Amino acid sequence: MINQIDSKYKKWITATSYSLFTLYIIIAAVLLFLSPYRQAAYELNTAGSNPYNIIPFKTITDYIKASSHINQSIWISNLFGNILAFLPLGIFLPWLFERFIGFWRTTGTVLLTTALVEILQFFTRVGSFDIDDIILNTLGGAIGYVLIRITYQLFMRGVQDGN
Repeated sequence: MINQIDSKYKKWITATSYSLFTLYIIIAAVLLFLSPYRQAAYELNTAGSNPYNIIPFKTITDYIKASSHINQSIWISNLFGNILAFLPLGIFLPWLFERFIGFWRTTGTVLLTTALVEILQFFTRVGSFDIDDIILNTLGGAIGYVLIRITYQLFMRGVQDGN
């Protein structure tokens, strides 16, 4: 998408976009593998068993069922945090790379990326493998894709109307 912009600010927009993408990748890597929460999970997982969930929607329904019994910030941050964590990836991929213009290619790449993250977290013991995290992360990437497509279409319509 970025290659289709005809603007005197294209170099600046491109440089800023790649810089933000790099910053996103760094922040995501730190939060997903190196944060204090992940280090605490590592200590728990090395002391006992490494938990996992391979039943789709189990964790999601457990959080929803327990929402009246547990701290609201815990289930909200888990459910919506997983969606928000990969929403930027759904934005950056089609914005920066032409081969990700299609919805399924972008969403499939987000799916594979989140599956890889879950597998790495499981084997490095800084998290647990949870299929629901993959579902929510992929949903976030899909939402990001839809948002960038709508924004881009509105921007291009505005540019065309301005000519």
